[in-house]
Amino acid sequence: MRIKAKLESGKVAVVTGGSSGIGKAIACELAERGMHLWLLAQRKDILVSAQKEVEAHRKDQNQVIGIASVDVSDLNQVSKTISFITEKCGLPDLLVNSAGVTQPGYIEKLDINVFHWMMEVNYFGTVYMIKELLPAMLERGSGYILNICSFSGVISSFGYTAYGASKYAVHGFTEALRMELIGRGIGVSILFPTDTDTPQLAYENQFKPLETRALNSAGGLYQPEAVAKNALNAIQHGRYFILPNFDTKWMYYLNRLIPSIKYVIADMMIASARKKNNSSTG
Repeated sequence: MRIKAKLESGKVAVVTGGSSGIGKAIACELAERGMHLWLLAQRKDILVSAQKEVEAHRKDQNQVIGIASVDVSDLNQVSKTISFITEKCGLPDLLVNSAGVTQPGYIEKLDINVFHWMMEVNYFGTVYMIKELLPAMLERGSGYILNICSFSGVISSFGYTAYGASKYAVHGFTEALRMELIGRGIGVSILFPTDTDTPQLAYENQFKPLETRALNSAGGLYQPEAVAKNALNAIQHGRYFILPNFDTKWMYYLNRLIPSIKYVIADMMIASARKKNNSSTG
């Protein structure tokens, strides 16, 4: 039986990475539906600003829009935060795992700590949140989990040896999670956005190798609000695998139809980018 997310007044949602980007956009959409919200992120100053922005989208003034500064890669912090939220607002009905980090680069130049950072935040941060909330959701017999992955968790790319691996881990984890929760009252979905106009993208752009830039230029740049609307519409219909825009859809289905095509296209674009760079610097 397909579980559909109930995004309605009085329900409680927790959004990690809720201070910016897709997480904040989702929080604004949920606020308009009347839900109580808790935004989780590390930086308190940005959280305070996001809280005010989300409050402006409230359906009524009785909605709780709370914030909590937490490092999702720290299980102890996650456990204390979930206990605090549950005590204050009740057991959440929706968990949105949107917290994520990325730093592209040539593998030989990426510090090993970057690989650990990606796995700790992107993968273990997702696992920790679910491990802390799921037992109570199962006991109640209801709840919904939306994991924000990345299209790099479907088809990884040049420069993303650290990031792509962490997102493939999220994808694999969510696949197994969905299977385990079938028939147990808990809905699961996973979102695969491509380049979205967020502070995270601005941060990673400063590290992108020229080949990565060339490959990224083939796709469009999407707004977080559009991605958020698409994602929430999908979970309201109980869709598990969410491709939020045209770029993700055509790349996914082309890859399914002709698996080797991604290598042919990528290799040609990488060679072209290197040739142009050599010409300009030679």
